[in-house]
Amino acid sequence: MEVFDPTPPPWVEDTVHARGFCCPQCQAGPRQALRAWINRRSPVLGDDRRRKWQEFYQCECGQGWWAWSSDRPPSPQ
Repeated sequence: MEVFDPTPPPWVEDTVHARGFCCPQCQAGPRQALRAWINRRSPVLGDDRRRKWQEFYQCECGQGWWAWSSDRPPSPQ
């Protein structure tokens, strides 16, 4: 995966914004993604003044989606 590559891969051009932190088509989470890319070149400041990034995923169902890093649910312990 090209997660930290500074240049966006071509597949991110057709992604859609996911309302939940999962694929909007099949509801698979990011762990089921075939590819991932984090746009670390353009952080945004949230309401709490913390940085957030766009996280892009290409799901195994074929849907590309993205969500803000601040929307990621906590990892299970």
